[in-house]
Order: sequence, then structure tokens, then C-alpha cells
Amino acid sequence: MSERTRAFVERIITAHGGRHRWNKIGCLESDLSAAGFLFTAKRRHVLRNVRVRASCRRPFLQFCDFPHAGKTGELLGDDEVRIISIDGSVVENRYHPREAFQGFRRKLWWDDLDFIYFGGYAIWNYLVTPFLFMRSGFSLEYLGQRRIGNEKLTCLRATFPRDIPTHCRVQMFYFSQDMLLRRFDYTAEVVGRWAHAAHFCSEYRDFSGLKVPARRRVRPLLFGRVLSIPTLVALDIHDVRTRPDSPT
Repeated sequence: MSERTRAFVERIITAHGGRHRWNKIGCLESDLSAAGFLFTAKRRHVLRNVRVRASCRRPFLQFCDFPHAGKTGELLGDDEVRIISIDGSVVENRYHPREAFQGFRRKLWWDDLDFIYFGGYAIWNYLVTPFLFMRSGFSLEYLGQRRIGNEKLTCLRATFPRDIPTHCRVQMFYFSQDMLLRRFDYTAEVVGRWAHAAHFCSEYRDFSGLKVPARRRVRPLLFGRVLSIPTLVALDIHDVRTRPDSPT
């Protein structure tokens, strides 16, 4: 990583709450809602005020009372997704869940474990970025300012390491002058290699010293152009609470 890139990433980390603050946190607990065309296309119910817990140290996320009250849906990286009961016993699970998306059925609809994988890694990525860039294994490149729509945004290209479940390995992140994340572009590969998307972040709020976008909207990208419809995912963050310990 070049010195210029390193300095830019450090400014990003500082703007979103700072390295020192992040290193004291083991877990983020968030209340959120999500809807959009993706839910309709995959025959999934929208999320309304669902509570999640995200580890700050590893790709691990829990959906509380999901898919039903008294159950917990868990993402354990790319290794496993599972549903556990209130006593901790495993009700249902799937190993290597990303590989399952190669099947034809996933093009038509997703079951609970499919959604726990996709929603789990996506929400985990969203909650821990840009602090995720502090982990080893990332290849980051400062690309300078670009005019995106009516704004001048500074671009960072990130190549994700293989141990991080994410939409695709190479993603483009755009930051405003205050160093806050405003947009990032990716391909949601488990949906399809054609599923190019622009993810917009706005309405930043301060939660326990962290700067978090309370409003996120994902829109299709076609030949580099953002389409106004449909809204693929509309994600609203209602609250974020920090915990010193990671979830188990």
C-alpha cells in the first residue's frame, strides 16, 4: 500500500469514529429494517425492526428472533449458516453456503438459510466498513477525485481477501470531502454476475462515537449508469449499540 493510500485510509477511519474507539468494541448490536425489489424477486418477507449482532473481529452475524421468534439465524463466515433454538441447539444448518447459490432454484427463490447467508455477510460488511480496511489482507488503492453525478468524490479501490465473505472481491468506494462513505459499487455475485449495483449511504448519525449512515439505498448499475428504479434494497438503521465483547 502506498503512503498516500495509507494516509487516506487513516483519514477515513478517523472520520467514522477512529481507530482507538473501534479497537475497544467487540460487537455492534443494531436494530434495522430492510425491503426492496430483491426481497420480492427472491420471495422473502421484508425485515421490520430486526435486531442483529455483528462481531467487529470476524465475519460473524446473528439475526435475533429470525426466521421466527425464539430462533437465531447465524452466519459463520463462508463456512456455515445455521438456525439455533433458544437452548442453543442447531435446528438447521448448511456448510459452505456460498456454493449452494450455483443451483438453479436460487435464481427463483431463497430459503431461510440462503437469506441468512446473503443478508448476514452483506449486513456484516455494511456495519463494519470502513473499519474492515484495518484488517490484514486487503489491497487498497487511492484513485483520487472523480465527479460522480453532481459531486466530487474521492475513490478507493479495495480488493478483499479470500477470508472475507462479501459481494465480490474488487469494489469501488467513494468518499465525500468530510471523508464519510457516500457510495460503493459492486457485483452481488450470489445473485448473478450481471447483478451490478451502486450502494448509496446518507443521513449519518452518531451512535456511541461511531458515524453510521442511517439510510442506505441500493440501485442497479447498467453499463456504469445508475438506474433510478427499481430500489434493489432499502436499508434503514434505527439504532446501533456497542458492546465490548464479541458475540459467541
